[in-house]
Amino acid sequence: MSELTFEQMLEESLKTIHTGEVVEGTVIDVKPEEIVLNIGYKSDGILTRNEYTNEPNVDLTTVVKPGDTMEVKVLKVNDGEGQVILTYKRLASERGNKRIEEAFNNREVLTAKVAQVLDGGLSVIIDEVRIFIPASLVSDVYEKDLTKYAGQEIEFVISEYNPKRRRYIGDRKQLLVAAKAEMQKKLLESIKVGDVMDGTVKNVTDFGAFIDIGGADGLLHISEMSWGRVENPKKAFKVGDKVKTFIKDIVGTKIALSLKFDDANPWKDADEKYAVGNEVTGRVARMTDFGAFVELEPGVDALLHVSQISKEHIEKPSDVLKVGDEITAKVVDFNSEDRKISLSVKALLAPDPEEEAVKEEAAGADDDADVVSVDIDAVIAAEADE
Repeated sequence: MSELTFEQMLEESLKTIHTGEVVEGTVIDVKPEEIVLNIGYKSDGILTRNEYTNEPNVDLTTVVKPGDTMEVKVLKVNDGEGQVILTYKRLASERGNKRIEEAFNNREVLTAKVAQVLDGGLSVIIDEVRIFIPASLVSDVYEKDLTKYAGQEIEFVISEYNPKRRRYIGDRKQLLVAAKAEMQKKLLESIKVGDVMDGTVKNVTDFGAFIDIGGADGLLHISEMSWGRVENPKKAFKVGDKVKTFIKDIVGTKIALSLKFDDANPWKDADEKYAVGNEVTGRVARMTDFGAFVELEPGVDALLHVSQISKEHIEKPSDVLKVGDEITAKVVDFNSEDRKISLSVKALLAPDPEEEAVKEEAAGADDDADVVSVDIDAVIAAEADE
C-alpha cells in the first residue's frame, strides 16, 4: 500500500463543503470591508460587508475581531480564484424570517433601532430583515417630519407578513393608542371636577387648545381661557406651553378644562369698584349702532349707550369713538346678577350755562303760573260768596 503524502493527508482531513451549506468559521482577519474566516476547508472563506449586513457603510473592524466565531452560509465554493464566498446576512435573514413570522403570529412587541428615515416612513432591521413602518403607523398623531426618529430605538408590532413578496410592515401607532387608552382609563378613575392639573399644550385650534394632563387630553375652550376676551387662541398659546388648569366638567372620556379660577374672578368685588356713582376709566373694546362696550378690566365690560356719550345728539358711537379709545365715565347702573354695568360720559360733563338759564327761566314761569292760578281761584270764590 502506498503511503499518502502530507498534502493528501491534509486534504483528506479537511471537510468538504457545498453551496448553500451552513458552516461555522473563526475570524482570522478583519478589514473595514471584508472578513476572512477559517471554515475548516482547504481555502479560507471571504465575507464581504455587503454579505454581512444590510446597513450601509459599516466598518467591519468595529463589529468583529480575530478569534470570534460565527455561523455563515456558503454562497460559492470557488469564486474562480480558489476562494470560498460566504454570507452572513442571508442566513440571518432566513432565521429572521422565522423570527418575524413568530412575532406576527404571537402579536409580539419588537424593539429595533431606526436604520433609515424614508419619505413615506421608517425602516428598521430585525435579524437582517428589513421592516417598513409607514408614516401613518409611526405615531398616533400626524407628524410631518420623521427625522427625529433617526437612530432611535422604537417598539412596534408586525401588522403584515408576506415573505413571498418580502413585504414586512410594522405598526407603532397601535401600541401608542393602547398605552394611551390604559393611561386615560387610570386617569379618569382618579380625577374629579374641580381638580387642578398641570398640563402641556398639544394642539391649538380656532376654538380652543387641547391640553395633555398626563394620560388624557382635555379641551380648553376659547371661552374658558381667560376672564377677559380672547380673540385668537393661536396668539395666546403655542404647542409645548406648560399650563395650570382645573377640570370644569367630565362627560364620559371628554374632559373640559378652564383657566377661569374663582380667586381671579373680576366680578367678585365688582359691586364695590363699580357702584353707581363711581367714576371709572376703561378702553373701548367694541361698538354697535346703539352704543360702545367699554372694558373696565379683563372680564368686566360696561355699556356706554349712544345717548350717554355726549350732551349733543350722536347718530352712532363710531362717529366720535373708535376701538382702543380710553374714556372716563360715571357708573349709572349696576346689576350684579346679570353682570351688567351702564356708563355715562354725559353725567360727568359740566352743565351748559345757557341751558341752565333756560331751565331756571322755565322753572320761574311755572312758579308764577301757580301764583296766578291761586289768585284767580280766590277771586272766583269771593265772587261766589257775594
